[in-house]
Amino acid sequence: MWLKPEEILLKNAFKLWVTEKDNEYFVLQRRRGYGEGGGGLTGLLVGTLDTVLDSTSKVAPYRILHHTPDSQIYWSIACGVTKEEIVHHWEWLQQNIMRTLSVFDSSEDITSFVQGKIRGLIAEEGKTSLVLEDDPEKFREALLRFEKWFNLPPEEKLVTYYSCSYWKGKVPCQGWLYLSTNFLCFYSYLLGAEVKLVISWDEIWRLEKTSNVILTESIHVLANGEDHYFSMLLHLNETFVIMEQLADYSIKRLFDKEGFQREPALSDPLQITKRGLEAHAKSEQFRTFFRLPKEENLLEVHECFLWVPFSHFNTLGKICLSENYLCFASQDGSQCHIIIPMREVVNVEKPDSSSRALTVCVRGKRALRFSEVRDYQRLANTIRSRCGISASPQHSASSEVDVTLMVGQKDSSKAVSTEALMTVFHPQDVENLDPKMLKEKMKEQSWNIHFSEYGRGTSMFFTRKTRDLIVRGVPEALRGELWMLFSGAVNDMATHPGYYTELVEQSLGTSTLATDEIERDLHRSLPEHPAFQSDTGISALRRVLTAYAYRNPKIGYCQAMNILTSVLLLYAKEEEAFWLLVAVCERMLPDYFNRRIIGALVDQAVFEDLIREHLPQLVEHMTDLSFFSSVSLSWFLTLFISVLPIESAVNVVDCFFYDGIKAILQLGLAVLDYNMEALIGCHDDAEAVTILNKFFDSVTNRDSPLPPTVQQASVGNNDKASDFNVDISQLIREAYEKYGAIRSEDVERSRKRNKLYVIQTLEDTTKQNVMRVVSQEVRFSALQLDELYYLFKRQHFLSCYWTMQSPALLHHDPSLAYLEQYQLGFQQFSVLFSLLEPWAFCTPKSTLSLWVFRLIDENQDGLINFKEFCYALDTLYGGSFTNKLKFLFKLHLPPGEPLTIFVFMSFILYALAFDLPEDGVIRKSPERGKGKVDLQAYLKQWQNEILKKEETIKDLPRINQAQFIHFSKTLYNIFHGDPEEESLYRAVAHVTSLLLRMEEVGRRLQEPSSPPESSNCDTSSSHNSQDAAAELSETEWSFSFEQVLASLLNEPAIVSFFERPVDIQTKVGHAKVAQLKLKANK
Repeated sequence: MWLKPEEILLKNAFKLWVTEKDNEYFVLQRRRGYGEGGGGLTGLLVGTLDTVLDSTSKVAPYRILHHTPDSQIYWSIACGVTKEEIVHHWEWLQQNIMRTLSVFDSSEDITSFVQGKIRGLIAEEGKTSLVLEDDPEKFREALLRFEKWFNLPPEEKLVTYYSCSYWKGKVPCQGWLYLSTNFLCFYSYLLGAEVKLVISWDEIWRLEKTSNVILTESIHVLANGEDHYFSMLLHLNETFVIMEQLADYSIKRLFDKEGFQREPALSDPLQITKRGLEAHAKSEQFRTFFRLPKEENLLEVHECFLWVPFSHFNTLGKICLSENYLCFASQDGSQCHIIIPMREVVNVEKPDSSSRALTVCVRGKRALRFSEVRDYQRLANTIRSRCGISASPQHSASSEVDVTLMVGQKDSSKAVSTEALMTVFHPQDVENLDPKMLKEKMKEQSWNIHFSEYGRGTSMFFTRKTRDLIVRGVPEALRGELWMLFSGAVNDMATHPGYYTELVEQSLGTSTLATDEIERDLHRSLPEHPAFQSDTGISALRRVLTAYAYRNPKIGYCQAMNILTSVLLLYAKEEEAFWLLVAVCERMLPDYFNRRIIGALVDQAVFEDLIREHLPQLVEHMTDLSFFSSVSLSWFLTLFISVLPIESAVNVVDCFFYDGIKAILQLGLAVLDYNMEALIGCHDDAEAVTILNKFFDSVTNRDSPLPPTVQQASVGNNDKASDFNVDISQLIREAYEKYGAIRSEDVERSRKRNKLYVIQTLEDTTKQNVMRVVSQEVRFSALQLDELYYLFKRQHFLSCYWTMQSPALLHHDPSLAYLEQYQLGFQQFSVLFSLLEPWAFCTPKSTLSLWVFRLIDENQDGLINFKEFCYALDTLYGGSFTNKLKFLFKLHLPPGEPLTIFVFMSFILYALAFDLPEDGVIRKSPERGKGKVDLQAYLKQWQNEILKKEETIKDLPRINQAQFIHFSKTLYNIFHGDPEEESLYRAVAHVTSLLLRMEEVGRRLQEPSSPPESSNCDTSSSHNSQDAAAELSETEWSFSFEQVLASLLNEPAIVSFFERPVDIQTKVGHAKVAQLKLKANK
């Protein structure tokens, strides 16, 4: 590897280096302790120095130096891991550089030329792979060490590396931590003791920062049941963030593909870099904070001051610019932020260059003045170009455009929208002056004053006062508008005009499992509310849910979506309710509405952490917090709508759309805190559930203007709770006062930390279910099955690590049945089977491997599941002599017959019954985890189960001449290398000879006596008859399994070979080591 020329001192170098070759201008040296004579104390000391110290000398055992005869200065220009590599560089210098150097007159010119040439070579090599790294030279050195020490496949992408200590027991090992796309690696070499650690990111259960008496601050990694601690990191926070991002990336790519497909920036695992991960994390944080669409990326950040008109002062903060949005967030604790869509900008002015300020004019005759912007000129030009504004428009013209655009926008909005159901079924009575309506009017007036000061619509300022108004309750008339604004759904709808109408038309009349379940749940959605006792409300609910299932078939429809959508329809127009549902399912509550509800499980884990932190008394009494996870699941899935009366639940939804999941977590803590004494006094879970249900029944909304016919609380419940009532506004206020200090950033970090554990727990559940099914049919122990499952799953992932187009990755679906989640194609299977089969007769990708694959692929789908894989190994390891021989015999039989007439007719009947599409596949909604169902495969499986019977040796077809020859070759391959190889070969030869003689005798006995042929037959007909006879005799030349078995049973050497036990544990141990090496050596 060529190195950036660097001056070195050679005075003391001869103690560590030995000169191998030299000439007038170059020296090739070998590191002491490497190569010939590399043992002893010298090797140990040099190896330790090379590992611990960060210098060029430790990179590789060989190097090339440049010097001139009249100078004592040496320059390092190349290094190499192997002698072949460094010799290749040396020869290149001899052929391409040495001749040229003779034309220079001075040593300075020679050195300058050599340095320029080497830098040019480095630049040429680094154009593709290293251009994104901060320090390409050091990164090249680290990459060389990484490849040398860990021998991973060349496709593995090193992201970054750090010097640190790894704690092995109570002893720290100083070394290097390497973080790559798929692996966490550590290497240390101290006085002959080598420590090498390789952990794949998909094996990690816990990743967290910890501290204790010995380790002030360290990173804790839990993987495969083992704890690993890394400390003494110079940049611990940076290291932890990168590790967290890589683990999250791996989890999304390998386990949670639905979430991963929404992130095209991470689509190629070969292009992942530290800088790219940091940019992605910042963009994700940017989108989450400002509730922006997933397509937006953070492009620029500028520190500046924003003039806040309502406070009459400049607030310090940052401008965040994306493709379509200009956002600002304060940094002075005022909690002020604003979101300006580029579509709303009508002008950008520069008052004067002395203040480095620019003014952004938006629709509604509002202007925002940003000052002390370091690069204000470029920012102004960027905003203008993204908005399509000319360099210096007149302000008067901009205001005219503003009016025109606003009118056009309002007209188009009215043309496609319907009314919110609440305005239809409960219109406000203007003349009603009861106390509740008066209070409602006062709320509206407070919000109108707020709008006049802080703005209204997409460019409104969000401040502490906004949150205070939310906590007090949103007026009924403004609820839909504010939900759209706070969730960011208003931007989605504005940028997709007509999209919802098209979806409704396209999804109209479709019939899927999603639509069936939607129809079933329509009348279960707020059945007490008049709006959903009529066709108007039911039809609107049906359209919104069906349109969303059509838009996002990965989610389709999930229970709880109907309840949430019902409430959205009460206060928002139909199209608005659709975009609110999109915002909730795809941004605010990611991974909530799918079969595994990973998002809800993660947030429950976050909730448990908060209970431990804020409610220690409750934790002391109830050490098992899983109860709270089970009881709170509906709180998270329905935003408390399923447990609170509708008039109280909408106040919770108000807070959710403003503060996100943080509001739900705060309220959950407040509910437990309110019932602390009662819960501590509980004797069992049932009593605790009763207490919480009674509490929720007692929650009321004293300020709700809704009539009793609309409110959900029953008379019986009111009578029961008449002794004490809890006002929802007061409960929410207490939640913010006690737990408002919980930061959204901390919640997001906790989500990432707990997501690893939740997904690994689900994976462990899958493993336990698979092993429970497989253990009933094989003779392997639980430990052996566990290790085989690890190898099987790892082989699946090895085909996924370095590509997004892997068949194994494309076929992996967590929503499928447990056995079908991890399957291997032929290439992956052949590699793993060759490592584990007992006799080493199958090589990867060989014809015999293909025959084994074909034999054990019961459903003929081109994929092998764990049950099929284990069944084959169990036969070869633990089966009887007859079963082992039968397995080998069946390998050499031709593939199975095509579909029978019965199956074909059954398929036709089912096709007519279900009115299938052209491809014969029914699409099912993935919310039930079915994906798409191939009726043909199911009918074939059904027929096999009906006709299934115990296979006997008499059922096996006969084996012909070519197949028998292959069978004999397989036996020879199996016996090759065995201590009794010679006697086994003789036994096979004897059996083959005996079978051939038996067949020959049998054929002669069965040959009919044929009459003499007519003499007047022509030559051609005689020739044809002879060919036919030869073909017939060749067809009849075959053996039955019974004949083969009986012959082999007479050979004690063969019988004892197959009955000899083979230790699978040794094979498994070897496979664990060799599995990754095979991939690396390809």
